[in-house]
Amino acid sequence: MIGQEPPTPGTAATVPVLQVTDLHVTYPGETGPVHAVRGLSYAVRPGEVLGIVGESGAGKSAAAQAVLGLLPDGTEVRGSVELDGRELLGLDDAALSEIRGNGIGMVFQDPLSALTPVYSVGNQLVEALRVHQDLSRKAARTRAVELLDLVGIPDPHRRADAFPHEFSGGMRQRAVIAMAIANDPRVIVADEPTTALDVTIQAQILDVLKTAREVTGAAIVLITHDLGVVAGFADRVQVMYAGRPVEYGTVDEIYYRPRMPYTIGLLGATPRLDGPAGAPLVPIHGAPPSLSALPPGCPFAPRCPVAVDRCRETEPAPARGTDAGHTVACHRGAEIADGSLPRAGIFGAVRGEGAGERESDTGVPSPARTHAAGAQPARTDSAPTELAPTEPTPADSAPADSAPTGLEPADPAPTNSAPAGSAPTDSAPTTPAPPTPAPPAPAPANRPSTRPNRTASTPQQGVTQGWPAGTGPAAPTLLQVTALTKHFPQTRRTLLKRPTGTIRAVDGIDLAIREGETLALVGESGCGKTTTLLEIMDLAAGQAGTVRLFGQDVRELDRAGRKRLRRDLQIVFQDPTAALDPRMPVGDILAEPLRTHRVPRDRIAARVPELLELVGLAADDAGRYPREFSGGQRQRIAIARALALEPRLLVLDEPVSALDVSVQAGVLNLLDELKARLRLSYLLVAHDLSVVRHSADRVAVMYLGRIVESGGTAEVFAAPSHPYTRALLSAVPLPDPRKERARTRVLLSGDLPSPADVPSGCRFRSRCPLYATLGAPEQRRCREDDPLLRPVPTGPRTAGPGTAGHHGTDGHTSACHHPAPPPGG
Repeated sequence: MIGQEPPTPGTAATVPVLQVTDLHVTYPGETGPVHAVRGLSYAVRPGEVLGIVGESGAGKSAAAQAVLGLLPDGTEVRGSVELDGRELLGLDDAALSEIRGNGIGMVFQDPLSALTPVYSVGNQLVEALRVHQDLSRKAARTRAVELLDLVGIPDPHRRADAFPHEFSGGMRQRAVIAMAIANDPRVIVADEPTTALDVTIQAQILDVLKTAREVTGAAIVLITHDLGVVAGFADRVQVMYAGRPVEYGTVDEIYYRPRMPYTIGLLGATPRLDGPAGAPLVPIHGAPPSLSALPPGCPFAPRCPVAVDRCRETEPAPARGTDAGHTVACHRGAEIADGSLPRAGIFGAVRGEGAGERESDTGVPSPARTHAAGAQPARTDSAPTELAPTEPTPADSAPADSAPTGLEPADPAPTNSAPAGSAPTDSAPTTPAPPTPAPPAPAPANRPSTRPNRTASTPQQGVTQGWPAGTGPAAPTLLQVTALTKHFPQTRRTLLKRPTGTIRAVDGIDLAIREGETLALVGESGCGKTTTLLEIMDLAAGQAGTVRLFGQDVRELDRAGRKRLRRDLQIVFQDPTAALDPRMPVGDILAEPLRTHRVPRDRIAARVPELLELVGLAADDAGRYPREFSGGQRQRIAIARALALEPRLLVLDEPVSALDVSVQAGVLNLLDELKARLRLSYLLVAHDLSVVRHSADRVAVMYLGRIVESGGTAEVFAAPSHPYTRALLSAVPLPDPRKERARTRVLLSGDLPSPADVPSGCRFRSRCPLYATLGAPEQRRCREDDPLLRPVPTGPRTAGPGTAGHHGTDGHTSACHHPAPPPGG
């Protein structure tokens, strides 16, 4: 029962609790059988965590469903699945029902779909307990409350009577984990348990899974695409590609000494919180093959930079997870292992490829590069990209977030608040200055612009390549937001809709973006980021505050003026599938904004192929429909549509969150290069702080409708002042096992409060880890006084461009009564 001491993986517990051998899963398909899983083998022991990683469509979830017998009728399953020596394949549904939730617990990706909406959470837990145990309803109810308390649900006695829709996303996932461990299973299968959650909630869920493993002694099979999650949680890792296991080993072997080019590519494509700012990522070009029409030989060969003839002719044997040691399904794995084929050089041949590279119909780059009109060649002076974590030295074994904890009280004198992104900043002393970028190549004379009256401006050196704002010539401000407010009335659902309160979605924020700059807006779901974007994009007067775009107050614009202004302001949405009309070919999608603004037909005909080539697609793709493209290609089309009218400012609403890491890297590189070529500015909304670290010049952190910290990305990330920022950064996983295991996380309690019931004083105090450590007078101040943004004093640092000096101010501001002291201050 719960409370037993889990065995130590790899010692006394040598007998696998779950063993999968040569598993094959084949679905019937319209064009032929779909070979979703091909030859998967692994074994997990009590208390051990096996991480299974790979891109979407690799077969990870299909393999998990096969273990539990959850595949649809008509699916062919071959191989062996043994739980404590008992064969599961071939059992009828009644026998498998005794095992599901008892011998094997399942944590699904979408907790809202996993929970029945018409039953309370407590009743669903009671049902799961009584199905497998001889318990009275009262005893089961008591146990259900204990389980909710175990997984961190606040006020479990009351919450047990709540329905799933009354829980937040993180609380629903905790409830699903409570159900999975209710009967002390031998194995817990967690299928993408943190994918749709904020980084702070993700850290809480991982902590709950660790607790579940400790109290039940269960083995865990963790399926995820997040290499950072696996690095700090798993003991062993299995990498899957095209339904095939391609590499298996301990977590240190996979991350520090990978032998499969695909694994090396995944690690190189992952943006890192501790990586070099602004350095290009290393995408894996192309897309996984169709599982109903696999190519001959190794399925990764069409995307592999080091494939040889043997790779295209013969498929290597799968990497068996039941074998001891490090196994790999690669003909050149031995060369990579002994160093004759250096890991760092495998993707070096494609490191310099940029946005202008044309992709074929299969998504694989063609040998000949096709540059868009006016596009400069890809940069070759970029810093080398780290493809995989290196073996840390003793000095490297310190926690990656070894900056001050931010829990020491400090109280600088308040001053007037500064807009986020409106003041220059300097970068952290350990961040090397990037090379001065080459100016964009001029457009050919025979290429007329769709914006003949647009005023040309000189690109700001440094800003377009991620330099701290203000180190180059003064750049004009494109967007200035002052005291922006958006409140929604909260009404009771009656015939007359009587008002019952106010939802303070955005509560007086200041923002500024200069030409050539990327400002990132970050924070948990529900903090007001999307509402801020909508208020800016609406170009309306709004409730309160001002929005100035390109020097014009949007409140003074008439309908024609707003239409003219929209040419310079465009948006790229999170989901390209929903953003692109499925009934229109790509050429018409790109031409639509041009027709709306009455661009001549001959110019439209020339502009569409230019746009496709600009984002790395072929001109011939204009006749295809969005469904014929991969996810990354669809996002490129969405970017091309946003660029059709040659805007100056792009709003990027989670532009890569729906993409696999290998595809995400290519889109991020594309955005970086377009920014440099076209003198673009970005307002970026993202929940992935590693993406923000890679792409943004400045960052503004939002919490409950307010900006609580802002400044240069390098400085805020190196020395966060606000406790909320510190918690966000500490929750971001690193794809480096030893650094990840050594970190100390700041776990926030509970979920984001409702914007309809904002706490008095400091709105973060109800979750602030610092608040509980303060004395009574300091706590009273937090309860009663709403802190304003104040300049953060800087510590001693090496003089350089944009440096304000010891204890000067450089645009880094924080809204906290007790901010963290500067490093060395």
